[in-house]
Amino acid sequence: MRAALERGEVTLGFLGGSITEAKPGHNWPDKVVSWLVETYPQVRFTIENAAIGATGSNLAVFRAERDILSKDCDIIFVEYAVNDYYAPHERRKRTREGLIRRLIEGSDSDLVLTYSYLQAMYADMEAGNVPDSIAELEQIGEHYHIGSIWMGLYAFEEVRKGRMAWEEWLPDGLHPTHRGSLSYAQSVIAYLVKELNTDLGRTPRIPLLPEPINSEHWGNISFVPFREVRTEGPWTIQRSANLVWIDQLLVTTAIGSKLRFSFQGKGLALGFDFGKLSADFRCRMDGGEATVIQLDRADWSPAEGIYHVEIVAEDLTTGMHEVEIEVIHGNGPGCQGTRFRLAFIGIIA
Repeated sequence: MRAALERGEVTLGFLGGSITEAKPGHNWPDKVVSWLVETYPQVRFTIENAAIGATGSNLAVFRAERDILSKDCDIIFVEYAVNDYYAPHERRKRTREGLIRRLIEGSDSDLVLTYSYLQAMYADMEAGNVPDSIAELEQIGEHYHIGSIWMGLYAFEEVRKGRMAWEEWLPDGLHPTHRGSLSYAQSVIAYLVKELNTDLGRTPRIPLLPEPINSEHWGNISFVPFREVRTEGPWTIQRSANLVWIDQLLVTTAIGSKLRFSFQGKGLALGFDFGKLSADFRCRMDGGEATVIQLDRADWSPAEGIYHVEIVAEDLTTGMHEVEIEVIHGNGPGCQGTRFRLAFIGIIA
């Protein structure tokens, strides 16, 4: 990033969840950018904030190329300590390391891991311990020589010292107010001030990727193009009207409509424009028994407009697989419609 500042043009990238996304207009990236613009008035800053609320690293691995790597960022901040917190531990180890390997392989960007806070971390932090979700990311950061910022600890200490009341930070235990976001940003600014006097991010830069910590990482992903999908029933390919992160959707609302496709790999993930009006589906793999996939609709879910990834299969025998998907209503909790709006078919190699 230092070279980009000297050049006079800097592109900042952000990946993460609702604590980082641009939509609220007051999250910590906005305040970091304000400081940068004030501190370096001669520099033109381009902001590529690709964070999406209610998403984790399991979706980010499939979005990395389109939403971050293609933007030629000079520095990328990655924030998934919170949104990965409740994910199965083995899966999040695979998705996080896969994401980091994709970012390193695909760019010359400096990388920085940032850790925010949710209430489930309180007991560990009060006892002076590191929550598992953060400890795992720290292991990845050390292995790949990536800097990190524990924003949540900085804010936690501000509360302990009486500089900030808890309700000024996190009235709902997760999403910071303006004041809480400022606290997060101050920790990032302090990091930047220190590191810009040395070599920001990976120091020293590693010429080749080291052997992975987890050999089952998701660093090798691909997609099945919609043109290779065989359809039965009324299907269309449409532009997304809800999410700027999705270019095209494969769409139906007809119960009983089917998709068939083949892939070579060990795992399958489906991306959706998702909400309470979304359909459930049956999935048949390699001619076996069909499994009903009931999507988890939270009480706060809107009718549609959530970018959701569903992990259909992992740890398959590596090789060619045949998949059939049938749209159903589901008749399950919160299922109010039959909209099947498929954003991508992702393959884990």
